[in-house]
Parts: sequence; C-alpha cells; structure tokens
Amino acid sequence: MSAERPRGDVLHVWQGGELSTSRSVAGGEADPPLLVADSWLIDDGAVLALDVHRDRFAGSVAGVIAGPDADEVSAFWAAVVAMLPRTGAWFPRVELVAGDADDRPGRARLQLRLRPAPPRRRSVVLATAARDPRTQPSVKGPDLAALGALVAEAREGGADEAVLLSPEGFVVEGAWSSIVWWRGDALCLPADDLPRLPGVTVRSLTTLAAVLGVDVLHDHTRPDELDGFEVWSLGALHGIRIVTGWIDGPAAAEEPGRLALWRGRLERLRRPIDD
Repeated sequence: MSAERPRGDVLHVWQGGELSTSRSVAGGEADPPLLVADSWLIDDGAVLALDVHRDRFAGSVAGVIAGPDADEVSAFWAAVVAMLPRTGAWFPRVELVAGDADDRPGRARLQLRLRPAPPRRRSVVLATAARDPRTQPSVKGPDLAALGALVAEAREGGADEAVLLSPEGFVVEGAWSSIVWWRGDALCLPADDLPRLPGVTVRSLTTLAAVLGVDVLHDHTRPDELDGFEVWSLGALHGIRIVTGWIDGPAAAEEPGRLALWRGRLERLRRPIDD
C-alpha cells in the first residue's frame, strides 16, 4: 500500500517555472539558510487543511525581501501539489531558502523537500526550555535550527519536546508543536498576546471545538498551574499527542476516551489532495 520511499530527503528546486529533476540529499550536506518553511502529513493521499498550509506559507513568503511574487508562489504550489505522492506516508516540506535562484541571481529560491514520514506517536514527554531562541515567532522556518537544538537538549534529559515560556513564565508553545490543555470541559490555549506560530493543527482543533459548542479559553498559565490537567501537544506530523510527563514540571493527567475521541474527529477532517 505504501509507495517506494527514497533513502533520504529528495529535493526538487523551482527554476524556470518548473520543479527540477529530483536529487537525493546526503545526510551531511549543508543546507542554505531557511527563510520560510511549511510541512504536512500525507497519509495515502489524504491531508489535513492543505489550503491553510498554503496560505500560511504564501503569507510568510510575501514578507521576505527579494522573495518571489505571489504569482510565482502560486505556480510553485500548483507544481508541488501535482508532484505529491498519493500513496504511502510522507512528510513533505516546502521551503524558501536564501541564496541565488538559478534563473534569478540575488533572489531567494523555492524548493520542495520530499521526505518519508517519521513514526507517529500518541504521547509525548515535555521539558521546559531554558531559553527562547526565536527571532521571528510568527514565521515557520528561520528559527527551526535553533528550536531543533532545544529539542535535542530536551531529549538528552529524557523528554521529547521543549516548551517555550514567556519572560513572565507563561506557557507559549512547544519548539516543534502547539501546546493546549483542558480546564474541565473547556479547551485552553496560550493567550493571544503571547507571540507564537499560527499552528494549522491547533486552528483545525479550535474550529472543531467551536462547531461542537466547546468553550475555547485563552489563558496566561505557568507550567506549575497545569498540575493535574490534561495537556496536549499538537503538530502536523503527530496530530494530537497527550502529555504523559513533564520533566521537573506538572503532573500529567488524562480523561479516559477524550484523546481518542478528538484524534478521530481530527482524522475525519483529512481530505484527498485532489479534492
């Protein structure tokens, strides 16, 4: 049922109005600076909120000096969609990188990185990050390497994900995910004045909650105030993961059946790429 997968990432560079012939990316090969990125899970041709990923990517590219114009981004996106695999599990990433485009010196270039999807998990262990390295909190891409270093440090301590706090100590987001929690029957998010990435999965979840009449609250909350609360980590690859531990942090909790219910609801929002 799965398509044959390459051994590593396969890169397709946008040049001359089309995606170039693909090439495998060696593990030790240096990448150019990443200006904007977006990624999503493809599961046998089905994707969650692909249009939202497109809009987020295009909106961020529009803010880059010497970046491509809207028409070029639109043409690039159409070519990307045509190339996406319709079978198997994949985690592609569209990118705008610094450096000269082959056909336009001095201009940042667009590219598609096709990647097999890593294993997906139901649960996650968190650790509070010692610092916040973000330079552009609302743009996915330029801070990914620095955030990846935080995740690596968290893993050395036995966690899977690092949680960023505001200067006042409030939960903002994970290095690679959005963080939400349940206060009784209300779904809670970090307050709107805490700068963070506009997550596609959290947007889908809150839209579902609104349709179902579930209260959605926006809080200034410190980790210690989450003791005994059910906490979720949200992202494009794993969807919803429940927090089963927080290193030197609050005790985890889980209401039986809630995670499975909402994971199922989110899964049913997936649509074929060609819809």
